[in-house]
Amino acid sequence: MKKVISTLVIATVLSGCVARQNATTGESETSRTTIGALTGAVAGALAGAATGKKNGALFGAAGGAAIGGGVGYYFDQQEAALRQELLNSGVQVERVSDNELQLIMAQGIGFASGQYVLSSSIYSTLNGVAKILNEYPNSSLIISGHTDSIGSAESNLTLSERRAESVANYLIRQNVKSGRLSTQGYGERRPIESNMNEQGRAANRRVEIRIVAN
Repeated sequence: MKKVISTLVIATVLSGCVARQNATTGESETSRTTIGALTGAVAGALAGAATGKKNGALFGAAGGAAIGGGVGYYFDQQEAALRQELLNSGVQVERVSDNELQLIMAQGIGFASGQYVLSSSIYSTLNGVAKILNEYPNSSLIISGHTDSIGSAESNLTLSERRAESVANYLIRQNVKSGRLSTQGYGERRPIESNMNEQGRAANRRVEIRIVAN
């Protein structure tokens, strides 16, 4: 156990105990690289100890720290690149976890009611997303489509799937490999605003983009 604890301390040092400023609160926070390294070290130590081999926990912790820290660092860099590329675009980049980002668009990706054709106003933003994705090929996209509550649940489900596919197809045309993309539709089941007024319905006609590790 002492060796495991020592390894975790070493992993923390090797990860640099990097801190950064939260873009929203301005407070200092531990970087995802450090968190990923520590999480990987713990998981690796437990797996290594379970083998019963001499120094198994030690080597497992070291290996887990390297893997976890590597993923965290990769997403740290990708997050920074997206924030820079999408600056002043109205899009917020949210870090959901060590290996997941979410693109939050203030007005969503807008669609006319009953339509799944992309508005030309979103092209520039998606071009920026595609540019960074091509620079960071070891991540994938989960693209989900949504609708307002007008129409039947069945037709809205189909419409939401087509909206997600519209975004995916646009990114593919910008040289993002199709194998990195997956789409899904939720129909009217996940509104973010009230469907009782046009403003709310417009916000609900959207596509959300999650970026995750391969």
